[in-house]
Amino acid sequence: MNKEKLVILFLRLGVAFAFIYPAISAWIEPNNWIGYFPIWMKGYVPDAILLHTFGLTEIIIALWIISGASIFIPSVLASLYLTAIIVLNWQSFDVIFRDVSILTASIALAIKTSDKKLW
Repeated sequence: MNKEKLVILFLRLGVAFAFIYPAISAWIEPNNWIGYFPIWMKGYVPDAILLHTFGLTEIIIALWIISGASIFIPSVLASLYLTAIIVLNWQSFDVIFRDVSILTASIALAIKTSDKKLW
């Protein structure tokens, strides 16, 4: 495996892990995660459904990135998710500051794979 492919692999695994871990952890300790949703998103559906639906989309994005198939698209989606998480939880920056690093990794992954065929 050449260095470029190894770099892409580590970017994919790192970003994917950042999406899989909270989704799984939310099943185990939902109260640790539901507070990151803004108040205006709550109340339309039960908190558990909101949390686990979001977690399911995180797992889909992570598995898509791990698969290596058209990873430009899930990398952009991951970047959008992380941007929203950062913006909507700015008051908790002491906790979410690492999301900025993950965001830059997902942007790098999107840039690196943008020249490849999307479909």
